[in-house]
Amino acid sequence: MSEQSSTWRNWAGNVTARPVRSLTPSSAEELARIVAAAAEDGLTVKPVGTGHSFTATAATDGVLIRPDRLVGIREIDRAAGTVTVGAGTPLKHLNQALAAAGLSLTNMGDIMEQTVAGATSTGTHGTGRESASIAAQITALELVTADGSIVNCSEKENPEIFAAARIGLGALGVVSSLTFAVEPVFLLTAREEPMRFDQVIADFDQLVAENEHFEFYWFPHTDNCNTKRNNRSAGPASPPGRISGWIEDELLSNGAFQLACSLGRAVPATIPAIAGISSRALSARTYTDIPYKVFTSPRRVRFIEMEYALPRAVAVDALRELKSLVEHSDFRISFPVEVRIAPADDIALSTASGRDTAYIAVHLYRGTPHQGYFTEVERIMTAHGGRPHWGKLHTRDAGYLAEVYPRFGEFTALRDRLDPQRVFGNAYLRRVLGD
Repeated sequence: MSEQSSTWRNWAGNVTARPVRSLTPSSAEELARIVAAAAEDGLTVKPVGTGHSFTATAATDGVLIRPDRLVGIREIDRAAGTVTVGAGTPLKHLNQALAAAGLSLTNMGDIMEQTVAGATSTGTHGTGRESASIAAQITALELVTADGSIVNCSEKENPEIFAAARIGLGALGVVSSLTFAVEPVFLLTAREEPMRFDQVIADFDQLVAENEHFEFYWFPHTDNCNTKRNNRSAGPASPPGRISGWIEDELLSNGAFQLACSLGRAVPATIPAIAGISSRALSARTYTDIPYKVFTSPRRVRFIEMEYALPRAVAVDALRELKSLVEHSDFRISFPVEVRIAPADDIALSTASGRDTAYIAVHLYRGTPHQGYFTEVERIMTAHGGRPHWGKLHTRDAGYLAEVYPRFGEFTALRDRLDPQRVFGNAYLRRVLGD
């Protein structure tokens, strides 16, 4: 175990924490001793990952757990189709190791910088007609609770904890390892294609039904969208060319976009014109590769984000209202709006818990005033019964969340049992879960 004492900042730079001490345990047993000692000292304990959440879910002035040494694959069970991995393992390292072993997760989000525990604990998801979030692929987990116990959870062992702790917000304990369902590596063919907003909206249900993974980006101040359809393929692999891939993924999506965002922040009046150019810069392309190389892409332009999960049946109405908001306001929005889908799942605090879901995410370049835009978008989303992403900006509290999560009381009752003294509490959890 090593100890550090310094200010912690998240990836976007909008959250800071000044813990009494920062510790990096190398085992669940060491982690358990840290938690028990902190509880005796009256200090709170929060684990952090790579800081890709925009909320203060991991902030603490007590003991900060850095999982840098809780890493690596512990076991691959080919017969069971599972992999067990340390909680601090970055998703990119897991994906690479699985690919080398001829295996893959079924679905994943669009970035892979997060740790596996950080991503799952906040409900990170990709897009999928039948395949759900990363947390929904967990088959077992190891959890250190407030009294220093090491608890193993699965559908058969401590099932009531397993039902909630897959997306636990760090409120039930500190996850020390996770077991995921995996399958033999497969190929996906990605088809990226520009499309007009009205066409995407008119064909939304059909596009969802006909594709295993469908998502699109709408560029505010324009009628332009970029769509992406990912479907399993028999091959052969045909990845993007080295030069064309660099142009699309680095030059246009990161380098040129960074310059455009910087100009837009300095001179907001230029944003609509820039949006028109940006939305026409990406061309149609098709490529085939292994899953993580299709699902994920580099995100080097730093931003802040709010995302809401809506019942899928109301997504089109909400998108029309969002487009009307932008068209009839003075907001200047440099980032595209991202739309993804997920099937219903059975995790208590999953944003897709119990209902087929559409996700609508809005972003703004870091340093750009966001409150007015996010407030108006949130008004639209909550009017449709939206559930905010746990790791992205929102203003909802426990009163609202108890109304949109049928199993909210189940989660908070379990929290009362596992952590009555709120060893894992902080201001964010008090707001979203109550005292």
